[in-house]
Amino acid sequence: MNNNDIFRRLRYIYDFNDDTMMELFRLGGREATRAEISDWLKRDDDEAFKPVNDHQLAVFLNGLIVKKRGKKDGEQMIAEKKMNNNLVFRKLRIALSLRDDDILGILERAGLRLSKHELSAFFRSPDQSQYRICKDQVLRNFLHGLQLIYRPDSKT
Repeated sequence: MNNNDIFRRLRYIYDFNDDTMMELFRLGGREATRAEISDWLKRDDDEAFKPVNDHQLAVFLNGLIVKKRGKKDGEQMIAEKKMNNNLVFRKLRIALSLRDDDILGILERAGLRLSKHELSAFFRSPDQSQYRICKDQVLRNFLHGLQLIYRPDSKT
């Protein structure tokens, strides 16, 4: 999944308005203007479309963590320069305070069945032998499951 798709879907799932989006960026350690957010949310074929880079997505997700869980004592979270599906999944798991059973239930609601072992492999360190790359299908189904929970009346 590309960063703009993740960004758009999270905004839709949680029904964030522009002010909330700007607040999430601020909480993540970076200012974002209403115009920037608007350009990031545009469709890919729109002339004003701007891609969300990995660092911007990391800042946004860090802001979501701070908003949902509160600010952590000590050092501020550092936004990664390079993101992948595993990191996105991990940050969402942290922000939403989800346990393995919660995530498996969300995935099952979207029609994807995984074992606890398969799921835990996504959250391991990349240098461990059991680490597995989280493919787009898994992240897409997770976001769809969240949508089914938070926006049950939506058409998709």
